[in-house]
Amino acid sequence: MNESRRRRTAAASCLAMTGVLLAAGCGGGEESADSASASSLTGAPVKVMVWAPENTQGSAQPGVRITAQAYEKWINDNGGIKGGPLEVITCNEKGDPDEAENCAQKAVSDGVVAVVGSYSLAGDRYMPILEKAGIPYIGGTGVSAAEFSNPLSFPVNGGTPTVFTAHGQQLAEEGCKKISGVRYDVAAAAIVIKFLTLGATSAGAKAPKDLKVPLTATDLAPQVAAATKGSDCVSVILGTHSDLFVKAYLQSGDKTKVGSVVGNLTPELAQSTGGGSSPLNGAAITGYYPPISDAAWKDGVAATKGKDVDLSNGANATTWVAFKVFTEAVGQLPKITSKALVEELNTTKGIDTGGLTPKLDWLSSTALPIPGLNRIHNTTATELVLKDGKIEWAESGSTFVDVRKALTTPAG
Repeated sequence: MNESRRRRTAAASCLAMTGVLLAAGCGGGEESADSASASSLTGAPVKVMVWAPENTQGSAQPGVRITAQAYEKWINDNGGIKGGPLEVITCNEKGDPDEAENCAQKAVSDGVVAVVGSYSLAGDRYMPILEKAGIPYIGGTGVSAAEFSNPLSFPVNGGTPTVFTAHGQQLAEEGCKKISGVRYDVAAAAIVIKFLTLGATSAGAKAPKDLKVPLTATDLAPQVAAATKGSDCVSVILGTHSDLFVKAYLQSGDKTKVGSVVGNLTPELAQSTGGGSSPLNGAAITGYYPPISDAAWKDGVAATKGKDVDLSNGANATTWVAFKVFTEAVGQLPKITSKALVEELNTTKGIDTGGLTPKLDWLSSTALPIPGLNRIHNTTATELVLKDGKIEWAESGSTFVDVRKALTTPAG
């Protein structure tokens, strides 16, 4: 095994903390959104579960639940699932592995067909429970190593490996030959830098400078000075605390280009620093899906209108996409069961998400041939940009870019 392949294999076991870098229910147990139209549907109810952390000091993701419930109402208003109502049961996993395990056990006892579009760092705890019960986990957000390896996991995007490889490639293609990556001083973030390096070097740039930020740091002026010195571009990889870097960056008056993956340099951050006149205007943003302004998001935008949810958040967007996958897959089944759904997902030659992703499948022939990452089948990403306080396509007419070659070609 060459050194490049060893690095990639090791990366699979260190992905669990990257959710805080990528993602920008009240109480525990279950909850289902009411839909007046659901009562008019005469078919059998189709039960699924969604879980995510809420009311926690960690990476709370209440938008996952809200998005799922918005999809539940939308699909039931539009005929349901094969004439029956979709019933979404939600569970607050509280950012606690024990609670995540409890949610999985609840999914089993409630007899759900699938767990869809959820968010949790505790895949090593919940995936064995789902696997034993034969319940598929569709979507996820790529924040748990088990999502990339368990045979009952069906991720709809390529998670950390794909988006950071694509980000390094996007920066290099935009002329960034000397890149600095600013990330927290934790092992998982070091893995992120490895994928950033993989993408940058595959596109002709030098290996990015790796700058570490202590978890307790609040004044990032030293990191801004170090990152911008001798660099063409800076990738800000600090999750919801990227504003600390931006604050120091603005105070420095430096003009070095900045960029990141979705969930770090957010539209809200751009708006708060001047919108179209913000120093963040033009920042390269790499994502999983088209921008919200794209026509592919029409239904999602309409369904979530007036709700406290942001579909540009990667976890929320993935939840909507995962439900699209679930609906398309179960629509092909004579009888909806977990076993039949797993078989359908493993053998289908293309699930259409309406342009939110390329057509998806989980055939053995399309698996990423890297140990520990073999449940990744979709190795595409989107090249976006912050423009006038919003995230848009980097160029008109853009589409998905595939970084499978960069991920699988040994370093020269």
